[in-house]
Amino acid sequence: MRVHTLTFAALAVAAGLSLTACQNDNAGTGQSDPSSPSTVSSSGGGSDSGSSDQGGAKNSAGTSSATNSGATSSGGTGTAAGTGSNANAKVGKCRTDELEITAKDNTIDGDPDGTVVVTLTNHSGRDCTVSGYAGVDLKTNAGSLSAKRTGQQADSAILKNGKSTYFPVNYPFNKSGGSGVRITGLVVTPPDETKSVTLNWPGAATLPVTDGSGSPVKVGPVGSAGQGG
Repeated sequence: MRVHTLTFAALAVAAGLSLTACQNDNAGTGQSDPSSPSTVSSSGGGSDSGSSDQGGAKNSAGTSSATNSGATSSGGTGTAAGTGSNANAKVGKCRTDELEITAKDNTIDGDPDGTVVVTLTNHSGRDCTVSGYAGVDLKTNAGSLSAKRTGQQADSAILKNGKSTYFPVNYPFNKSGGSGVRITGLVVTPPDETKSVTLNWPGAATLPVTDGSGSPVKVGPVGSAGQGG
């Protein structure tokens, strides 16, 4: 019985040593396992950025995002808007509805003819171009009378927002001693426009009666306001 007891005791001790050795081996493996993913993750992040599959996908996604961001913030919308509003935009012509049109007597004592100056003021909120001759008709008790162009050269000009330009209407004084032709209104059509405005006539009340061979009223080009033709 003593021999069997010692044998069992020896077996128990051997089993204990074997179990301890296994636990130590497993413990060592367990300590190394967490370090492996950490190392792979750390080094893999750098190596994947230069590798083919996953690294390529990450780089492609990263580059695309940076490119889109750059295009949106600087290259795309900003540049396109700038090009459209500056380089490609053209200054349009002045429209009747965008102009404030007024008329006043500008006759100076001693002038052979009377002069009415018509003012065109741009209140459109933008710059616009105006050039040439406006259409001018006098409303009279004998019917409408169209002004004849003086023939002066008409230069194109950009009318800045809020600024004004002018042109003259010249007419003969009624020195006949008779009642003449009574003027009841002034109709102005800006250059290259079809819409007109009717103004009160600020000049002399009447024109001399003519034989109808030609208009006694003359209009100068836009930008040439002054006395005489």
